[in-house]
Amino acid sequence: MTISVDHLTGLGESSEAGFMAAYESGTPAGAAADLGITVRRIGGGVALAMRHDPTGYWSKALGFGVTEPVTDELVGAVVEFYREHGNDRAAIQIAPSLRPANWDEITRRYGLRQGNSVVKHAARPAEVGTAPTDLRVGPVPAGQAVAWAELVLTCFGMPLGPLTEMLTASFGSPEFHPFGAWAGARLVGAANLFVRDGVASLNTGATHPDFRGRGAQSALIAARAAKAAELGCEWIISETGLPADGTKNPSTDNMLRLGLRDLYHRDNWIWER
Repeated sequence: MTISVDHLTGLGESSEAGFMAAYESGTPAGAAADLGITVRRIGGGVALAMRHDPTGYWSKALGFGVTEPVTDELVGAVVEFYREHGNDRAAIQIAPSLRPANWDEITRRYGLRQGNSVVKHAARPAEVGTAPTDLRVGPVPAGQAVAWAELVLTCFGMPLGPLTEMLTASFGSPEFHPFGAWAGARLVGAANLFVRDGVASLNTGATHPDFRGRGAQSALIAARAAKAAELGCEWIISETGLPADGTKNPSTDNMLRLGLRDLYHRDNWIWER
């Protein structure tokens, strides 16, 4: 069966919006208040605001153009949401094929500037290969949820505290399936799998710097693909940062080596007050 690129684009945008919204909306009340989290559905997508985000990463609007068209009015509603919420900055993420013909005019009207870019990948679970490693890889037990979350945040240069509570809360969701890699008893690699409506999203992959180069992330991709197949998923979706010209992103290389293929490149459009 042939699947159109447009169909996969819709799955790619919706699945990412799904796991991002699940992380933020699932944050325990106290940590959510400390971080200033508000989640709002707008025009078929989702706008995520974290007013006290210590990283600048978590305020973003995405998932647009799949069930409803992207319009000037929709972008205006997203910008107004961030103004009302008190955000100084947010990223608006829309796949190139889902942007309207007057996108350049819209970006000028709302003062959006082009930021960094991501690469979207996709594969059927059976297309993802295996990956050898001398580390032990498997699901993370609930008792190591905090260690898992702290490893992720530390590897990404994000502070512990309320964000730890946000990531740890994913262990209580039936849609998330956290995986880890261990060197002996030490947790040294982490990754998550989000499953909704037959689509599996690979996210939150991180390896402690002292243990990189031992195949942890490739093995975590393979393990999550096997879990996606077990759960009956039709597609696996992931996203990695687009490397600058002349450079490489090991995460992107791992995805491609294991059998995922590029779907499209998507720019982040930055709104600032």
